[in-house]
Formats: sequence, C-alpha cells, structure tokens
Amino acid sequence: MRFQTELVPARLIRRYKRFLADCTLEDGCEVVAHCANPGSMMGLAEPGTRIWLEPNDDPRKKLRYGWRLVDHENGHFTGVDTGLPNRAVRAALEARQIDALRAYRTVRPEVKYAEGSRIDFLLQEEGLPDAYLEVKSVTLCRQPGLAEFPDSVTTRGAKHLGNLAEMAQAGHRAVLLYLVQRTDCGEVDLARDIDPGYAQAHAAAYAAGVETLCIGTHISPRGVELAAPLALRGPAR
Repeated sequence: MRFQTELVPARLIRRYKRFLADCTLEDGCEVVAHCANPGSMMGLAEPGTRIWLEPNDDPRKKLRYGWRLVDHENGHFTGVDTGLPNRAVRAALEARQIDALRAYRTVRPEVKYAEGSRIDFLLQEEGLPDAYLEVKSVTLCRQPGLAEFPDSVTTRGAKHLGNLAEMAQAGHRAVLLYLVQRTDCGEVDLARDIDPGYAQAHAAAYAAGVETLCIGTHISPRGVELAAPLALRGPAR
C-alpha cells in the first residue's frame, strides 16, 4: 500500500494526549501532527526521534499532518499508524496473497460476531468453515530482532482472544494475525511481563484451537507492504 501523499521528514518534539505530536520539519517550522496510535508506543516516541509525516489538504481534517513512520536511521522503519494494518491485510486477503488464508474468496470486514464485538474480517468460501480473523499491530522491540505484543495492558485484546476461542470451539476457523510493523525483527513473542493476563488468554485460545499467524512488512517512506511470515516464540502457536 502506497501512502496517498509523499511523506516529509521531521523530528519529534513530543507526543501528548495520545493522539497529538509536536514536530519540527526540516525547514525549522513546528507543526502538530495526528498520531493514529492509542498505545504506549514504547521506545518510539522519544524527543528528537526522526519521523515521517503525511501531509494532507483535506478541509475536513483539523490537522494538516499525520505521523506515519519512525525512522531508526539505520535503514529500518517502524509504522505507527494502527489503522494501516487492517487496510494492508484487507488488500492482501482480496488479492489472495496470504498463503494460510488463500482459499477464501469472500472478505467481509467489521462483522458483528460476539456480544459487543466485531471481527476484523470474516472470510467465507463454499465448502470451508468460516474463518474469523483478528489483526493486531506489533511495534514493540526491546531485544534486537524480536518484536513483542502488547506494549501495554490490553483487556480488549484478551477479550478478543476469548471471542476467537468461542468461534474455534463452535467449529469455525479462528485466526489471530500479528502484523509486525517493523523491518528490524525476525521473530515475535508475547510481552508476558507487560500483560500476564493477555499471555494467559493467548494460551487458552491456542488450547481452544485458535491459530496464530505472524507476518512481517516492507516499510519505506513510499508505503507499506506485507512481507514473509515470521516465527512465533514459545509453546503457544
């Protein structure tokens, strides 16, 4: 997926109120950018970090810039927009580019399936069990080469795992897809020290038959594309 407009480099001054970031453009101009990430963004929001912003001239938007990437200045990038993974995964599903889910031709986003919940994608194909797919954006890295999820306590994430387990027990396919929005990681693990409850929910979901997929990304200031599958550490796969 290519970005709609050409990104511009900047330096982060500070991130605040979860969705706002003060930034300095290369010409010295200070701007406020929308940060489409409600998570902790651990390790990604240090003042002085080189980042990439997407300009817009949409009169309906309050801010003229959206924060899209962290540039680690070593050839690697991290995508910080938590809305992008679903768009990228949808495009890949419709193009039948995800091997484990290639057999499904009908892709339905945001379908109600449990009390108070919507599944990211319901995949359907005649002769196959329905597949309920939940997508999670992974951006945390505390050890070289290892991506972790979550970066903060997520009761919502644990609830999603419980819902997926119910679908698996009912005879459907239930799939959790960790999309790693980093180009410097080759493995994925659960951040058990950050949220033990989520790790327990993941183990219970695995025991109930929930599948876990981990997929990397190619990221540059031009866009983000799905890359090769990544390995998941630990016994629960």
